[in-house]
Amino acid sequence: MLRLVAIGVLSISVLLLFLIAFRKKLGFSWLSLFGTHLILAALGIYLVNFSGVITDAHIPLNPATVGAVTVLGLPGVLMLLGLKITLF
Repeated sequence: MLRLVAIGVLSISVLLLFLIAFRKKLGFSWLSLFGTHLILAALGIYLVNFSGVITDAHIPLNPATVGAVTVLGLPGVLMLLGLKITLF
């Protein structure tokens, strides 16, 4: 029963997302912008990991870290680096 409710909520949210995206004439241009931010986020994390400036800090490349850097930009890389240094 719970699985059926979850599938229903997921399908309604996907339908509403498509309705909002195409009603406002956003089209797929936001997708290319998001893809560019995603690639730049991964590149920023790679630069920190393989630059050798700070040898003890290695930021793992997973969806959580890439998502944080995609949303926050370059300050997100610095935030993750600071968290890695202070917490671990």
